[in-house]
Amino acid sequence: MKLKMGLPKGSLQEKTFEMFRRAGYKITPGNRSYFPFVDDPELEIVLLRAQEISLYVEDGVFDCGITGKDWIEENNSKVHEVAEFVYAKSGLGKVRWVIAVPEQSKIRKLDDLNGKHIATEAVNMTKRFLKKHGIKADVEFSWGATEAKTPDLVDAIVDVTETGSSLKANNLRIVDTIMESTTRFIANKESWKDARKRRKMENLCMLLQGALNAEKKVGVKMNVRERDLDKTLKLIPSLRNPTISTLTQKGWRAIEIVVDEPVIRELIPKLKKAGAEGIIEFPLNKVIY
Repeated sequence: MKLKMGLPKGSLQEKTFEMFRRAGYKITPGNRSYFPFVDDPELEIVLLRAQEISLYVEDGVFDCGITGKDWIEENNSKVHEVAEFVYAKSGLGKVRWVIAVPEQSKIRKLDDLNGKHIATEAVNMTKRFLKKHGIKADVEFSWGATEAKTPDLVDAIVDVTETGSSLKANNLRIVDTIMESTTRFIANKESWKDARKRRKMENLCMLLQGALNAEKKVGVKMNVRERDLDKTLKLIPSLRNPTISTLTQKGWRAIEIVVDEPVIRELIPKLKKAGAEGIIEFPLNKVIY
C-alpha cells in the first residue's frame, strides 16, 4: 500500500516540511521539485499549489493532502476533513480573508460595496459572502498582485492576511472579514473507507499534531533537595503533575516537566532561587496528548 499525498507548495511549504521533520519524516526536494523524496516507503508526496489540492483529493488523484480550509470552501470540495492543524506561513495561527479598500476610500461598510468592482483570487467565496449580505457587486478573478489593483483598477479587494502588515504597507484598510481559515488534513472519501489507508492517515495525523503541540513547549529537568521540594513544586506549571523520581544521593529528588516556552525565561531564575540545581532545558519534537 502506498499513500499518495498532496502538500502545499509555496508559502506553506517550509512550515509544512518542518512539521513533518519534527514528526519524524524527512522530506528531501529532488531534481523534480514537485516530487520530493520522503523516507517512508508507504508515502508518495506531490507538491502542488494549496489552491488545487482539495480538487485532486476529491477526484481521488491523491488519497489525502494538506491545504487551507479556505481553499476547500472556495472549491466546494467534497472531502473528509481528518484534522485541523493551526499553523500558517509565519507561525502558529489562523489567516483571515478580508475585504480591503484604500485608506482614503469612501467605502466604510459592506453596503457601500453595492455596484463596486472587487478583485480577488477567492471569487466563489467572495460571491457567496456578498450574496449572504445582500450586496450586489462585480467580482473578478485576480491573477496576482491583488493589493496593487486599488484604486486605479478596482474599488476593493478580497485578500488573505495573517498580521495585516502587508495591507497597511499598501495603504489599505480592512472593511470586513469574510472568513478565518486554518490548515486542514483532508482525505478522499473512498480512501478514508480503506482500513489500511485510514490507519496510516490517522497515525500520520497523530504525529503531525504532536509536532505542532511541541512547537512552543520545552522540557525541563532539575534536581531539588527534599526540603525544598514543596516550594519548588508550587512554582511549576505542567501538562499534568510533574514527574518526580528519587536520586541515588540521599535527600535529593529529580523533577521533569513540560512547560510553554515563553514561560521558561521567567521560571528558571525562580526555580534556582527556590533551591533547584542542575537545571536542564531541552527542545521537544512531539507532545502527544
